[in-house]
Amino acid sequence: MNDIPRLNGIIAALENGGTAFTSFSPCDMASAQYFSASKYDGVVFEMEHNPWDITGLRDGLQYMLDPKRIAGSGSVAPNCTPIVRIPPNGGEMSQWHAKQALDIGVYGVVWPHVSTVEQAYNAVAACRYPRPKTAEHFEPEGIRGDSPRRCARYWGIGDSDYYAKADVWPLVPDGEVLVILMCEDVAAVENLDEILKQVPGIGVILIGEGDLSQELGYPRQYEHPVVVEAITEIVGICKDNNVAVGHPHANAKNMDWIVEMGFRFIMSGPERKTPGLDKGRELAGRS
Repeated sequence: MNDIPRLNGIIAALENGGTAFTSFSPCDMASAQYFSASKYDGVVFEMEHNPWDITGLRDGLQYMLDPKRIAGSGSVAPNCTPIVRIPPNGGEMSQWHAKQALDIGVYGVVWPHVSTVEQAYNAVAACRYPRPKTAEHFEPEGIRGDSPRRCARYWGIGDSDYYAKADVWPLVPDGEVLVILMCEDVAAVENLDEILKQVPGIGVILIGEGDLSQELGYPRQYEHPVVVEAITEIVGICKDNNVAVGHPHANAKNMDWIVEMGFRFIMSGPERKTPGLDKGRELAGRS
């Protein structure tokens, strides 16, 4: 197993204090092929606000694979690491979404609206297999059901190696599963320090600034001082606990501020440009 290279490109970027660049995307053939050939470290397939489509997710994962790259590198791991944002809020304590997604081969799960220690513990536990109580890093106690056939094949390794690698990072340094919790309400901010101190295995805290700004009374006014103050508090708590913090709405205008603040999981939307259409509309007087 020690000869198996790092499979999760997002973790590879985050290790040793680095920065990972990712994006949200629907899980369809065109998007999967686009991201597989991109410079992004990973892509979060969006299934919180989009329908939960496990068959579509399975197909999207296949389109992430590049036979030419596999032949050249000898690694079946996608160039751009696929993870998924699941539908249930943390308070719903739903585990089967994570189980189904991991069982077809995703390398991580984004959990929306996690606001308490109990909810955070459930999220990490759902991404771990059970193990003996005497095992190292026993907590959070794993509850994921055993079905490695499809996920091990997608990762390109045998079942025994998959069991060893399919654990949560950074709790298990060789783990390839990334647990991302979204901090997107006032209760989550108030409980965040306790969450990070009591629940090991959290890889990233992703700020849900849309929902957070709603509750603060300034919907999507991301530059409002009250919203900025809350975001700054989250970043500070994550830094104090040595956990990477993510920003979901990065672009060329705010990237300097995002990097300066210390965000290390940076999500920016790909721009689909249409220069021919734009020029044509300009010449036709329709710009």
